[in-house]
Amino acid sequence: MESPSGYKKNGNRKGSHELIPSSALLFNSQLNPVEIVNLISKQQYMQKVQFLSYLFFTCLLIAYSFFATAAAENVGSQQYHNKVYVDNIKTVQLHVKGLELSYPVIELGSREELIFSFDDLDGDVKNYQYTIIHCNADWTRSSLFPSDYMDGFYENPLDNYQLSFNTFVSYTHYSLTIPGYDLGLKLPGNYIVKVFEDFDQDNVVLTKRFMIAESRVQIQAHVHRPRLTRFHQTGQQISINIHHPELQVANPHSELLVTVMKNGRHDNILKDIKPTYIRSSEIVYEHDNQMVFNAGNEYRNFDTKSLRYQTEFIRNVEFSEGFYHIELQPARSRGYARYFSHHDINGRFLIRNEEGRDPSTDADYVMVYFTLPWDVPYDNGDVYVLGALSDWNFYNRNRMTYNYESKAYELSMLLKQGYYNYQFVFLEDSASEADATPFEGSFFETENDYFIMVYHRLPGSRFDRLVGTQQINSRRQTR
Repeated sequence: MESPSGYKKNGNRKGSHELIPSSALLFNSQLNPVEIVNLISKQQYMQKVQFLSYLFFTCLLIAYSFFATAAAENVGSQQYHNKVYVDNIKTVQLHVKGLELSYPVIELGSREELIFSFDDLDGDVKNYQYTIIHCNADWTRSSLFPSDYMDGFYENPLDNYQLSFNTFVSYTHYSLTIPGYDLGLKLPGNYIVKVFEDFDQDNVVLTKRFMIAESRVQIQAHVHRPRLTRFHQTGQQISINIHHPELQVANPHSELLVTVMKNGRHDNILKDIKPTYIRSSEIVYEHDNQMVFNAGNEYRNFDTKSLRYQTEFIRNVEFSEGFYHIELQPARSRGYARYFSHHDINGRFLIRNEEGRDPSTDADYVMVYFTLPWDVPYDNGDVYVLGALSDWNFYNRNRMTYNYESKAYELSMLLKQGYYNYQFVFLEDSASEADATPFEGSFFETENDYFIMVYHRLPGSRFDRLVGTQQINSRRQTR
């Protein structure tokens, strides 16, 4: 019997997988009703198999495309920095909740939280989003998928904002809690919070570093006067002992990475430090040359918590053009002066307003004028005002310009009311590390904070685990 047009007769061949329309089976007089039902069931089974096969290979293709894209982004990717990409963003902060002067690091699985915030001086409400990126020890993007290190959506709206209140300069204050109700982090390591606008990740507003640690090692560290004569008066040497009874380390030279950061600065981090001695469950780092920091000097400061009176180091306070202008006293060079001890907060700042209730939204922005008298300008580099007030970066907005009439370096910065630390530094052309010695001097007695990070990566692993952190102070320390 001929099959309907467009379909072939099954022919009762054993093992045939050709699909026959059920309407054709009903007119096939060679099959009894039981055989027709069996053939229909078999056809439905084959259709399901074909659909599942198609679905499997489609998912496989999508996964391969995603992996290839991620791999392409990771190969030769740039380092992520604390960086602001637009001029209207000011006062970027990231710290442990309740500890404004803390380093941005919390323990994995703890109840600790980080508070991330910034101000948008456009004063309106923007369509900001953020994402969290897991990074290697060198702050390049790791090869992990977002689902590997976080719970929640990869992109989230940044919709927690407040408008400024009773200020001459209007702004919008944005804040975010990490981790939050819609975001959980599952792995230790370095992280970046990246803020962008209008769902376009290429339209970056700012990036900020933070860390999630797990206590797998115990770190004992000590700051002491350098042993080498050339550093004896101007440097501070770090010695580190790492105890790892709970962490198996077969080859410390390749598996462990130790970095040391001074006062939050990123341009002079000590890294790629190799062990000096290796014992059964202890690794010692003692290098007379490599582990020496330039001690520097205590930070300069100024106080703008109140605009009703002049505090120390402020020469003049004036209201004009719709906001306040604060002129600091001309700074004296301390390059050849004797060491003088005074309390500082090691380059950080605190946002405060003595006449307000909530400095996040009622502290005003003021124009601050810096002056550094200097007889002859440098022709091989630039002078910067450096500190947390500049994100420890070398932007155009914190680069000083030389005034030939007054024979001084000058700079004006729009800053939020508060208490600020800063230093003057010189950055030579093509250099990555700035030097404060010409303006500030360097003395081994200086009080400094040092933050130690220990990373562990097993052979074949896809990321660096932050297995221990320790903060020490050059004066308040225990061996």
